[in-house]
Amino acid sequence: MIVLYIIYILFLLWAVHTIRRIFYCIYFWQLKDYRIDRVKGDIKRSFNVFFPKTSILTLIILLLFPFFEASGNTYLWNSLVLIVFYLFGIYSSFLFYEKKWKIPKFTMKAMLLIFLSTVILFLSLNVFIKNFFIFIVITEIILTAMTFLITEALQVPTFFIKKIIYNKAENKINQLKSAKVIGITGSYGKSSTKEFLYNILSKKYKVLKTSGNNNTEIGIAQTVINKLKPEHEIFIVEMGAYRKGEIELICNIVKPKIGIITGINEQHLALFGSLKNLLSAEGGGELEQALPDDGILVVNGDNKYCISLYKKSNKNKKVYSLNNKIINSDIWSDSITVHRDYISFLAVDKSGEMAHFDVKVLGKHNVQNLLGAILIAKQLGMSFHEISEACKMILPENAGMVLKQGRHGIDVIDSSYSANPDGVFADLDYLSTFENKKVVVMPCLIELGEKSSLIHEEIGRKIAQICDLAIITSKDKFKEIEKGFNEEREKNPPSHKASAGRSILLCENSEEIYSAVTLFCKSEDAVLLEGRVPKQLINLLSE
Repeated sequence: MIVLYIIYILFLLWAVHTIRRIFYCIYFWQLKDYRIDRVKGDIKRSFNVFFPKTSILTLIILLLFPFFEASGNTYLWNSLVLIVFYLFGIYSSFLFYEKKWKIPKFTMKAMLLIFLSTVILFLSLNVFIKNFFIFIVITEIILTAMTFLITEALQVPTFFIKKIIYNKAENKINQLKSAKVIGITGSYGKSSTKEFLYNILSKKYKVLKTSGNNNTEIGIAQTVINKLKPEHEIFIVEMGAYRKGEIELICNIVKPKIGIITGINEQHLALFGSLKNLLSAEGGGELEQALPDDGILVVNGDNKYCISLYKKSNKNKKVYSLNNKIINSDIWSDSITVHRDYISFLAVDKSGEMAHFDVKVLGKHNVQNLLGAILIAKQLGMSFHEISEACKMILPENAGMVLKQGRHGIDVIDSSYSANPDGVFADLDYLSTFENKKVVVMPCLIELGEKSSLIHEEIGRKIAQICDLAIITSKDKFKEIEKGFNEEREKNPPSHKASAGRSILLCENSEEIYSAVTLFCKSEDAVLLEGRVPKQLINLLSE
C-alpha cells in the first residue's frame, strides 16, 4: 500500500513538472511567433529550451539503465528515477507557488497545443503503463521535440486558413476604397510613429490603426476583417517582418497609398540572413515598390539606409530630419528642449512655416518620430496649428516609455515594450538628463547577426558613460557589454562609486535585482528598465 502511495505521489509530481515544461515550450514558441526561423536565430536560448538540464540529466540516467538491468538491480535504477522526479516535481511546485512559471497566453492555438500534448502523453502512458519509470524518463528527454513536432504539424492547416483570411481581407480592402492606407515599417520607431500619427489624424479624420505590436500579416488581415468600417477615412498599418517578402505580402493585402520608413538598423539581421534581405523588407524596399504612382514615400533623413532608399526611389517622396544639414528635408526641428516629462521643439517646413510643439513624451529621439507623423498629417491637409493642438493629446505610453514614481521615491523609467540598438542608446540619453545616481536594468539584445558582439560592446561603453550601476538580466552577450563598460570606465571613471562594489552585474532573478537596486538607490535616483525585463521586477519597483 505504501508503495502505491509513493507511485501516486510520483505521478502527481511528474504531472506538475511536465505541465510546467509544456507551458514553457509553448510560451517560448509564442515569443518567437511560432516561427522556426526565429527559434534558429536565438540558438543559445533555443538549445536551453530543447535540451534543458533536466533532460540532459535524465538522458544520463537512461543510458545507465542497461548496466543496472545487467546486474539485476533495476529496482535501484527505479529508486534513482523516483528520487530525481520527486525533486523535479517539488521544484516545479515551488516555482508555481512563487509565481515563476512561464505561462503562455491562452490563445486558441496555445490551448490546442496544450490539449494535443496532454492527449499524446496520456495515450503513450497507457501503452507504457507497466514501464512507468522508463516512460517518464523518455518523456522528459523528448518532451520539447514532441511539442515542436505538434506545433509544426499544425502549421499545415494554419497555412491554408491564413490564405483564406488574407483573401478575405484583400477583398474587403478592394471594396472599401474610401480608406487611405498608410503603411509604416522600419527596424525601430514603428509603433511610436503609428501612435503619434493616429492621435494627430484622429483630430480631423475617422482613423483606424493596427493595435499594439500586432504587425504581422495575419494580425493585420484580421484587423481589416474585424475592425475596418466604411466610415474609416484612414487606416494606419504598422508592418513588421522577419524575412524577405513579408512586407510585400502585407502590401498586397492592404494596398498602401502612403509609406513611411522610420529607421533601419541591425535588429533582426540574424533572421533576414543578410543586410540586402533586411533592406528589402523591414528596410522599406518592398513598401516603396508597392506604392502606386500617386503614392507618397516618407523617410527618416537621419538614417543612412533611409537616405539611400530615398535617393534611389522614383516615387513622390518626402523626408524629415532633426535638422536640415544632412539632406534637404521637407520638415525638420529646431530649438529642441528635453524636459523630465515632456519635450518641446519647433517644427519648420520648406516654405518657412513653423510651429511650436509641447508633447508629453520622453526623450529627444521622439522628436524624430513626431516629425514623420507631422509631415504625413500636413500632406493629408492638416495645418501646423491643428497638428500642434492634436499633439497635446499624446500620452507618454504612446511612445513606449513611461516615467513612474517607484518605491522608496526612486524614479522608474519603464521602457520595457521592446529593445533595439537605437532605442537603447536613445533611452540612455534620456536617462542622462537625471541628476542623481542612474541605474539601467536590461537583457542582452537578440537576433543582431554578425555585428552583435560589436553592438553590445558599444552599449557597454554607452552605459559606462551614463550609469552608476548596470544590471544585465541575460547571459548571451554579457561579457561583451562588460568589456565595453570596463574599457570606458578605465578612460573615464564615474562620478559616483557603487557602494555595492562592482558597477556592472549579471543577475536574472527579479527579487535579487530589486534588492540590488533598492540597496544602491535612494529617493530621486533613477532606474531605466530597458527591453523585455521580467514583469515581476516592474511590479516590485513600481509604487
